[in-house]
Amino acid sequence: MYYNADLHVHIGRTRNGRPVKITASPNLTVENILNKCIEKGIDIVGIVDCAAPEILDEIEQLLKTEYGLYEELEGGGILFEQKVLLLLVSEIEVGGELRGSPHLLCFLKDIKSMRKFSKALSKHINNVNLSTQRCSLNSMEILKIAEDLDGFVVPAHIFTPYKSYYGNTTDRLNYIFNEYFENVNAVELGLSSDTFLADMISELRGKTFLSNSDAHSLQKIGREFNVFDLPKPDFTSLKAALKSMKGVIRNYGLNPALGKYHRTFCLDCNKVANVDPPAYKCAYCNSKNIVFGVLDRIYEIKDQEMLHPPFRAEYVYQIPLEFLPGIGPKTIKKLTREVGSEIYVTHEAPFEQLKNSVGEKIAKNILDARYGNLKIETGGGGIYGKII
Repeated sequence: MYYNADLHVHIGRTRNGRPVKITASPNLTVENILNKCIEKGIDIVGIVDCAAPEILDEIEQLLKTEYGLYEELEGGGILFEQKVLLLLVSEIEVGGELRGSPHLLCFLKDIKSMRKFSKALSKHINNVNLSTQRCSLNSMEILKIAEDLDGFVVPAHIFTPYKSYYGNTTDRLNYIFNEYFENVNAVELGLSSDTFLADMISELRGKTFLSNSDAHSLQKIGREFNVFDLPKPDFTSLKAALKSMKGVIRNYGLNPALGKYHRTFCLDCNKVANVDPPAYKCAYCNSKNIVFGVLDRIYEIKDQEMLHPPFRAEYVYQIPLEFLPGIGPKTIKKLTREVGSEIYVTHEAPFEQLKNSVGEKIAKNILDARYGNLKIETGGGGIYGKII
C-alpha cells in the first residue's frame, strides 16, 4: 500500500510546557503533531526530538493513559488512532568532524532502543533534553551506535549552507562515512534542492532521496513528503524499503527556488544571485560577503550532468497552500473541512469541488500551483522564495 511520509518534524514543547526545540512553535507537541498529520494527509511521521528523555516519558504515558488511541507495534513505531505511524527519530548535530557541524537523523525501532541511544549520546552531549544538540562524536561513531540498536541514519538537509554535509563539511559523503558509506541508504535533500540537482553527484546514485518538511510549526508539516510503497506501516518495513532503493515511489517537494537558501545571497545589498552558478560574489555590488546558495554549491562540487538511476522516484513539485495568494489559516481550515486533506486539496481535488468551497479565484490559484503555472521569486540567504 501507499503511505505519505514526512520523516522530519520537530517538537517545540513537552506536554508540560518545557522547551525542546527552542526555535520551534510551542504548539508542536506530540499530540498536536499527530492530529495535524491526519488533517494534512500524512500517514507516517518522524518526530526528530525523541532522544529527549522527557519526550520518551510522555510517549510512554500516552501509551498507558490513552489506551486504544496509541499502540506500540511489534515491527516498530507507534500507531495513533489506526491512522498515523509515529517513528522515533533523533536529529544530532555532529561535532566530531574536522570541519562543519552537519546534522544526522537517527531512526530507532522502539522506546527501549531510543532510551539506550539517548543514554549513549548523553555522555557526549551537554543537554540531551534539548533538540539537535552538538555531539562530540563523529558521524561513523553515531552511525555505529544506531546500528548496534538495529537503527539507521539519514544525513539531513545535505546541501544547506549551514549544518549539513555538503554545505560546510565535505565535498563527498564517502570521505566522512568511509567503510560505512554503503550503510547509509538514504539522504534528505532539503527544501532548496531536488532530485534533478542531487543526481549531479555520482556518489548519490545508490541512495534513496527523501523530501521532508523539517517542520518548526504545525502548518509546515507535509510541505515536503514522500510516498512509500510498504507491505505494512511500521519501522521494519520502512527500513527495508530504504535499503531496497525501491520503497519510495514519489517525492513531493517545493520547487527549490522557493527554498530559503536556493541561490547565493549578498549580505551587503540583500540581492539574490541571478547569474549562472556558482556565484562566488554579488553581481550587483561585487561584494564577497555572501551566503553561498545550494544551487551554487551543487554546481561547484558536481561531477556529472544530471543522471537518474533506474529506481529513482518521480519528483513532483508542490506549492503548499499557505504560499498561495488569498489563502490563510481560515481558508485552509475550510478546505480541509469541506474538501479533504491538504494533500488531496493540493494535488487531486477537482476544480468544481474547490470552487464550491472557496470560490473560483482561489480554486484557480490552487490549480495553477498544481500545474506549475505560477511565477516564483527565488529565495536565498535565509529568505524563502515567494509567488509573484
